[in-house]
Amino acid sequence: MKINKVKVKELMESKGIKTQTELASILGISKNQLSVILSEKYKPIKASVEDLCMVLEVTPAYIMDIGYMQQSLFDSSVELPIDADAITAVELFAGAGGLALGLENAGIHTVEFVEIDKYCCETLYKNRPHWNIVNADVSTRDFSKYKGKIDIVTGGFPCQAFSYAGKKMGFDDTRGTLFYEFARCVKDVEPLIFMAENVRGLKSHDNGRTLETIINVLTDLGYTVKYEVLNAAYYNVGQKRERIVIVGTKAGVTFSFPKPNRKMATLQEALEGCPLSEGQSYSQRKKDVLDLVPPGGSWVDLPEDVQKEYMGKSYYSGGGKRGMARRISWNEPCLTLTCSPSQKQTERCHPDETRPFTVREYARIQSFPDDWEFCGGIGEKYKQIGNAVPVKLAEKIGLQLADAISNYRKSVTDIAEVESYELREAI
Repeated sequence: MKINKVKVKELMESKGIKTQTELASILGISKNQLSVILSEKYKPIKASVEDLCMVLEVTPAYIMDIGYMQQSLFDSSVELPIDADAITAVELFAGAGGLALGLENAGIHTVEFVEIDKYCCETLYKNRPHWNIVNADVSTRDFSKYKGKIDIVTGGFPCQAFSYAGKKMGFDDTRGTLFYEFARCVKDVEPLIFMAENVRGLKSHDNGRTLETIINVLTDLGYTVKYEVLNAAYYNVGQKRERIVIVGTKAGVTFSFPKPNRKMATLQEALEGCPLSEGQSYSQRKKDVLDLVPPGGSWVDLPEDVQKEYMGKSYYSGGGKRGMARRISWNEPCLTLTCSPSQKQTERCHPDETRPFTVREYARIQSFPDDWEFCGGIGEKYKQIGNAVPVKLAEKIGLQLADAISNYRKSVTDIAEVESYELREAI
């Protein structure tokens, strides 16, 4: 990290501080000392910086450029205080914050977010500068400092095949995969609960062997493991987004998956009052084709000659493909958002206008609040949103996780009180 000198200069001007000499005088330091603070090599989390921020009336987050050079926002050698009364978590593969924000809304305090993508980290930091965000390869992180101190480990590791050497694989056999890193974190931290999110296809990946291995490895770590496929549209999200949620609990901890609503949320509910924002557009050729598709329709509604020309070889492959040339209707959930809004195989056209959904509409469909900002270019923004866990689905899961921890703590307290009472009676 380094101090953003441009922002410091802007703030100086807004405060009527004309020179660095004047600023140094207000801080009670020499001009040379101030120059050191503003230099490239200076480590900013020091008392002098706190004084600087007090004078300029801003937080350290505002004037810092985060290089995210494989390090924590804070000095990773310093153990951050953990509130023993709070329900706490560590999150891996944090992305743009969909899961993180949902768990925050559920009252869960996450003490560390690990994410390798710099744009995702900038997004997280932009919205929550007080979070402990670590831009790093998860394999480089040491989680042992959290052993016995954290209630929950969460994360959405990518779906990867394992190299099977035998009939049943153990923890060490999964080394080299991102699932291994998730399992390693669970092993080192020993949380009361872990929760992993993944694509629905994990159920059938490698003929089911991938999921079977994951469950076996996590069970061997001392957890009762169960999973369900949840459709976000039944949890106040205007999108048919199915995800497998895997939860493991220690002995004495009881977790129940959130109950779905009776009806799906619709696109109209998701986009009501959505603010204007930037967005991609279709090529003229694609626009001409999609102009022919009604709301709720797809390639099957096109004239046959247009179908053949637009779909190419896909036209003759037979079956399915209703995502191609797809225009969403207002009274249905959107189909699952992808990382790009205008891919040929996964068009998600606006109901009334022949265009992809804007960045803000994308975010609304993923149930992000309008004040959650995304960093990077427009392509990076779509990618971050498309990869995210829907916030409202994450919140529903988070409430169940929080209930499980609260109920466990209450049961432990009740048992302790009974034992204390029995001991007093015996005396």
